[in-house]
Amino acid sequence: MHPSTGMPDALACWYWVKKIFYSALLFFFSDVANIAVCRSYLSAATTLQERTGAVSMVSLAQVLGFVVGPGLQTLVTPLGDQGVSIAVWMPTINMYTAAGWINVLLGAINFILFLPAIFKERRIAAREAMLKQGVEREEDTWKQTEPDYLSTWTLINAFFIIVFNFVLLETLATSLTMDQFAWSKKEALYYMGLVMSAGAVIACATFLAIGPLCKRFPERKVLLWGGFFLMVVGRILYIPWGSAPAVIAWSGSEINTTGSDNLTSQFNNLTEPLGCPPSQEWCFYTPAMTITQFLVGYVFTALGYPIGVTLIQTIFSKILGPRPQGVWMGIMTGAGCLSRVMGPIFVSYIYTHLGTIWTFSITGAMLVACMIWLQLVDKKLVVIDSPVSSAQRKDREEALQMKLMQEERTIIIHEQEDTLLKNENDTSLQNFS
Repeated sequence: MHPSTGMPDALACWYWVKKIFYSALLFFFSDVANIAVCRSYLSAATTLQERTGAVSMVSLAQVLGFVVGPGLQTLVTPLGDQGVSIAVWMPTINMYTAAGWINVLLGAINFILFLPAIFKERRIAAREAMLKQGVEREEDTWKQTEPDYLSTWTLINAFFIIVFNFVLLETLATSLTMDQFAWSKKEALYYMGLVMSAGAVIACATFLAIGPLCKRFPERKVLLWGGFFLMVVGRILYIPWGSAPAVIAWSGSEINTTGSDNLTSQFNNLTEPLGCPPSQEWCFYTPAMTITQFLVGYVFTALGYPIGVTLIQTIFSKILGPRPQGVWMGIMTGAGCLSRVMGPIFVSYIYTHLGTIWTFSITGAMLVACMIWLQLVDKKLVVIDSPVSSAQRKDREEALQMKLMQEERTIIIHEQEDTLLKNENDTSLQNFS
């Protein structure tokens, strides 16, 4: 019996494991909420002209986090379930815990980068709006740029749908490949890590192409046809092409054996059944996917998702204008978090009970419906700039650049003065001692 809980040692161990796990989840979701603050600050620290490129870089970092994460899992897969023990006082590092320790290290680096001595806050968007609108106070710019609620909620819903589709595939990928291609868990983790790492490379190339595309075509059109349409194609490609059903993962106990077949039955009991579980009835009559269609569909997803999330956030930020965007960005982040919650639920009920055809037909229909609605509200997604002439705009933008340069010089001078004063104080203290 454990003295602190009064339970048997095994139950007490499980009790503390659950408490630690739930505490870790609390910290994790608190950390996820920081992305809303980052998006809000990004909108305040960039001009309208810089916004698309800046949002694409932040979205790139976020997408790479989703995509490169499985790549890290691939790197540590050779550690296996048993893992290695570095020291007696340290927990065993295996292919599951190693990825967690890598995240701990990255979190520590992130904390250091946001220390006040390194990170300096700037409010560029408000100053730009003040100069363009010819007002003296930041609050006055808010009155001239009231957000359109139809377009903002449309973009929030679009963000939910596109993130839901990506997270669904990320959640489902390992189980899907194990069911459709009869891979073992280790093989699925390894190969999906390679596939998602390749997807990260595709995502990087896509982010680099967003800027040139948006200079040639309107952002909302690139969002519609470069983001959502490619995602729809990816979902359609995941509807099975094959003619034969998937391999069924019969276990030894589920096969009637007699006589000499008893040895085969015992061997099957010692090995992992590979293929689609017989508990999923659709496995018996639904055609199996092919590896080719899986890879091609993933390529279209890796192309469409970065364009979609980047331009949704860019247009959303521009529609809100120079006002503080913390609340609205929090709502958008909440929509993304809700999609991550709904993904596993969707997998549990739709994929497990109905199979691949229903899963990817429903998600494809969601994307098509969102495309139609975005087309209907197309004119609402146009960001209207201040009603000033081109000459006035040019003069005010030049004045803005001059003011920003002067402020930068002032900040540098103040920092140098603070450094000199600190050095003088240190010298005085040394002389006094």
